[in-house]
Amino acid sequence: MSRPETDIAATRARIIDAADQMIQDRGTISFTMTNLAASVGMSPANLYRFFDSKDALAEAMAGEWFAELQVIMEELVAAEMPVEEKLYQFFARRLVVKRARYEDDPVLFESYMELGDEHFEVIKGYVDLADHYMALILAEAMEQGYFSGLELDTVMSLVNTMVQPFCNPRLMPQMMHVATEERLRIVINTILNGLRANEAATINKPELHIAS
Repeated sequence: MSRPETDIAATRARIIDAADQMIQDRGTISFTMTNLAASVGMSPANLYRFFDSKDALAEAMAGEWFAELQVIMEELVAAEMPVEEKLYQFFARRLVVKRARYEDDPVLFESYMELGDEHFEVIKGYVDLADHYMALILAEAMEQGYFSGLELDTVMSLVNTMVQPFCNPRLMPQMMHVATEERLRIVINTILNGLRANEAATINKPELHIAS
């Protein structure tokens, strides 16, 4: 008889909780599936019934990390509000969530950053999705006359460069005191009012992705 879905979900959640604790205690380098199995009182073979690899576990953990952020982005893309406010809220609401997570448990926050570095291919889809949602909002702004003379890809690259202190969780410990919502509002207003085709804006710049 197959195990009820509720039992499977509960066990997966228990495993993820144990993994959270283990990466806090040991770091991602020392974190192994064998040790994780022991910590939840099951054999490695049984653990692999729930997560068939460390990448699969990392993907589940990333899914939990990004779930709330993804809801925010989806809601804003569909929202009926001025595009200026929509672009600001796109970064501001996620900034609030990430700051709260960092303040709640800086060690776990840093452990998730290390896990993301170790399994970047797992989280790349979420990073690309964030870029996709941002592109939709920027395209909407362009339809209303912003970013005159620029291509969307150029606008994406430039905006990603300028908002890094407000969206890159890797920078949060160093930038928290200056990456405030008030300063973000100024940055977004400056981007919207000042970013247009000219000699400075068309310089080749390295592309930076949103680290959601």
